[in-house]
Amino acid sequence: MPKGYIIGHITVRDPEAYKEYISRDTPILEGLGGRFIVRGGQSEIVEGEAHARHVVIEFPSYEAALKAYHDPEYQEVADIRRRTADSTILVVEGHGE
Repeated sequence: MPKGYIIGHITVRDPEAYKEYISRDTPILEGLGGRFIVRGGQSEIVEGEAHARHVVIEFPSYEAALKAYHDPEYQEVADIRRRTADSTILVVEGHGE
């Protein structure tokens, strides 16, 4: 079964307030089966345009990733991100091909 991923591209507008999002989203998403593969770190735009920060969270399946994103507890915390950052969030099914 292919894994699922939540991929976030984020530009933080309020770094102090965003810290609360990071501290609260991690245990929720890990508790729902997520494993952070990429979280911030150095990046370089080599084509096109993108947000400043990138996050990839791996889940056992696409369905598990969707369920985690829509989880009510996570959505409550996601409101912090929405207030403190601009973001594009995708849920993607992974294939090695």
